[in-house]
Amino acid sequence: MSQSFTQLPEELQLATSAHVKYIQSLDTRKDEYDYWLTEHLRLNGLYWGLTALHLLGHPDALPRAETIYFVLSCQHESGGFGAAPGHDAHMLSTVSAVQILATVDALDELETRGKGKAQVGQYIANLQNRETGTFAGDEWGEEDTRFLYGAFNALSLLGLLDLIDVDKAVNHIAACANFDGGYGVNPGAESHSGQIFTCVAALTIAGRQDLIDKERLGRWLSERQIAGGGLNGRPEKKEDVCYSWWVLSSLEMIGKTHWIDKDQLIAFILRCQDTEKGGISDRPGDMVDVWHTVFGVAGLSLLRYPGLQPVDEVYCMPKSTTARLLGR
Repeated sequence: MSQSFTQLPEELQLATSAHVKYIQSLDTRKDEYDYWLTEHLRLNGLYWGLTALHLLGHPDALPRAETIYFVLSCQHESGGFGAAPGHDAHMLSTVSAVQILATVDALDELETRGKGKAQVGQYIANLQNRETGTFAGDEWGEEDTRFLYGAFNALSLLGLLDLIDVDKAVNHIAACANFDGGYGVNPGAESHSGQIFTCVAALTIAGRQDLIDKERLGRWLSERQIAGGGLNGRPEKKEDVCYSWWVLSSLEMIGKTHWIDKDQLIAFILRCQDTEKGGISDRPGDMVDVWHTVFGVAGLSLLRYPGLQPVDEVYCMPKSTTARLLGR
């Protein structure tokens, strides 16, 4: 940035301690209606909060033993994980479980106290459509590139990518490409920043960035920055802090982060934080939540905001974790 971070007004400095306390408080609100309304996101929420804490430099802010116990309590005989104990297994919950265990260096617990890494890998592999290469989220069959990316993410962390047909999955991603360089949820669907992340990250894990039209995609992604500095998900939409991750991580993967105004984006993210109670919202003045908190912090990490731990742009996990497991 053109001026030093310490000279910025208080509301434009990262309120790290407030954000840590906010995340720590999330599991203490069991007398609140909203807590139970979001039970279907419990395991995902733990991943979001844990990742934010690691990036904020507070990896021990949540108790490790309780974290591991909760994750394993969500596992089914199939090897998959539900969002909370008693919930059906789902790809997204399973990916979050693997990411959490990887982040706290507890994947071995799957062998000693869980159903084993192989069983988790098989659950994920069984969700692949062997004809089209794409993936379903659960046994009921909804297919989406989010689930394909999730499979690549978790299986690569487990060292089990060979359980699936990677080439067919890559061919499906290629079929989702659009004339503007972006990707949709399925072939023929309009480009969207979230789906672009899933497709570009999956191609990166597969070592197939050669299929990406980087110039065209970089242009489309850089046009997501609007007046005020924030990024949107597609043309004519409002800005949203979560796209500080979806757009920026994709630009990082293709080497085009310099195509946006980083100073303006940093200022936008920081204007969305609650400096007193902690947490980050979608836009300034809105209600904070852990989803926007992690993606706001991850976006700031990609922007090299001082004091934050580096984030892996492909996995949305601490780089220290992916370096340990994958040598990235």
